[in-house]
Amino acid sequence: MSQPIRLAINGASGRMGRALLALVREDRRFELVHAVVSAGSERDGTPVFEGLSSGLRYAHGWEAAPAIDVIVDFSGPDGLAAALAHCRAHHIALVTGTTGLDAAAEAGLDGASAELPLLRAANFSLGVAVLTRLLREAAASLRDWDLEIVEAHHGRKEDAPSGTALALGHAAAQARGTTLAEDGVYTREGRPGARRSGTIGFAVVRGGDVVGEHTALLLGHGERVELSHRATDRSIFARGALEAAAWLAGRKPGGYSIDNVVQERERNPG
Repeated sequence: MSQPIRLAINGASGRMGRALLALVREDRRFELVHAVVSAGSERDGTPVFEGLSSGLRYAHGWEAAPAIDVIVDFSGPDGLAAALAHCRAHHIALVTGTTGLDAAAEAGLDGASAELPLLRAANFSLGVAVLTRLLREAAASLRDWDLEIVEAHHGRKEDAPSGTALALGHAAAQARGTTLAEDGVYTREGRPGARRSGTIGFAVVRGGDVVGEHTALLLGHGERVELSHRATDRSIFARGALEAAAWLAGRKPGGYSIDNVVQERERNPG
């Protein structure tokens, strides 16, 4: 039997971090070797798994990290920057789902993909990966139809539109030979006038405990196509992230996506 993949989780005390910990504890593909929380967290220095003899404790940085094969990051811009620096220094594969990054952080990730295997996704649901594929095809085939992307999340989510909604928009825009910088519409306050042909609109809903819902509406004359995905359990994202981590570990440097993981499942269904 091959050695387990040495895994670190960045943002281990967040919702996604806790979901990852619950899964990786029973996943024999991995050995969890490091779990990072923010400085000042009440979990810092406490045992990660109560009742187990591993002795692993939460840390607030990477200074004392052991050898790692892959880091899974669901933190924030600052936490991601620290993890990325550690990956670059030690040539560690990185899977990240952190969104809400500024242009400098985006550029840093793009540059890092030349040095290490790096897989980014706004959403690690395999269903959303398939939704993105379907939207690309529909947006290209129905090029002159209006397109709106509607997303809903819990009331605590800070960024809007969601990273997944923007990723869907980018995929549709690329399929139509344009960009969101040219044709993205994020607000329609007051009297904005008639809709400009070719634009891609976004609508945001926040409230309650909605895990995540995304619908792409393609609206023609007398008909419309709706492509939707609804998440009811946050663990689907954690499972997808672990699938991505297992797939990415040991690969050559480069920028990868969750779609690469889906393609592998198609080629090797067993």
